[in-house]
Amino acid sequence: MGKKLKLGMVGGGVGAFIGEVHRKAASLDGKYELVCGAFSSSAEKSEKTGNELGLDPNRVYGSFKEMFENEASLPESERMDAVSIVTPNHVHFEPAKMALEHGFHVIIDKPLAFSLDEAKELKKIVESTGNVLALTHTYTGYPMIKEARHYVSSGKLGSLRKIYVEYPQGWLSSALEEEGNKQASWRTDPSKSGEGGAIGDIGTHAANLAEYVSGLEITQICADVNIAVKGRQLDDDSAALLKFNKDVSGVLIATQVAAGEENNLKLRIYGEKGGVEWTHTNPNTLLWKPLDEPVQILRAGTGYLSEAATSNTRLPAGHPEGYLEAFANIYVAFHDAVQDFKSGSYKSVNDYDFPNVDDGIRGMAFVSTMVKSNNSDKKWTEFVV
Repeated sequence: MGKKLKLGMVGGGVGAFIGEVHRKAASLDGKYELVCGAFSSSAEKSEKTGNELGLDPNRVYGSFKEMFENEASLPESERMDAVSIVTPNHVHFEPAKMALEHGFHVIIDKPLAFSLDEAKELKKIVESTGNVLALTHTYTGYPMIKEARHYVSSGKLGSLRKIYVEYPQGWLSSALEEEGNKQASWRTDPSKSGEGGAIGDIGTHAANLAEYVSGLEITQICADVNIAVKGRQLDDDSAALLKFNKDVSGVLIATQVAAGEENNLKLRIYGEKGGVEWTHTNPNTLLWKPLDEPVQILRAGTGYLSEAATSNTRLPAGHPEGYLEAFANIYVAFHDAVQDFKSGSYKSVNDYDFPNVDDGIRGMAFVSTMVKSNNSDKKWTEFVV
């Protein structure tokens, strides 16, 4: 199992959805111990969260600045090894920057930053400090996504031709931000979310998943970005034609006003020899569609899958694994990278299977390119990082 990493957290106070998800994911495999946190910009709320989590009151902080300075002053055997940043978008850059500069490794909820410029600056800091940074693009952690990626990289599909990825949600079909919904309020506020609404929140997941599984990169975008709910400040609906390298074309849909939908993320990739299909509503299944042969149903936990899939599966076939486990797979890979760093055997971030700072930069570039394309009178807009 290896030695546990001592983990701190920025954000994730009482009532915060994603903070609790990160804590559960980190604890799932026994590889982390939460030892400290600055859980809220409110010192009182941070203290309350620390009490509920049973932490040492002396290591529950009123600000992330205080936490990093105090933790860095502790003996190496006591201070935290890494920090999980689970704040809204506009509070990603500063704690990540400060953590890296104080010698701590960082795992951060996507998107990487508030803007593309901030994301590029973080890459410089990662490179100058040499510390590890992971980004929780959760869906890359699913075993059957690993299997789909294996099918593509092994050549089973042949030369790729078409990629479809769609992420419909319905939760913002009404103006929840005007009703006191905290999640809706900051996600639709450009001062907190950035220049992208749905395209930043879920469009980046869709784009990342398409690139991760295909092994290709988006090179051009033709986007239609909309605001469906009257008075909303940021987009809640979008669609785009995509061009990837190697002459592969694609389609991406990211909408949060598809009334009745939950989190119906779906990926289809087609090559000259067949295609693969995966949906978030049935994550333990991958469909393999060979040319002129019957469709095959592949299931997580079975003995015929690749090492990439089986090493990210905890239970035998028929026992469902889902969102928390996918999150935990990223935490496990991050743990292994940090432990190698501490032991002197760390090589490069590309030797570990988790989204990194480059994926984060591409996510921010995706948002910027979608906005630029929508505002352009040209059909295609270059995807520039």
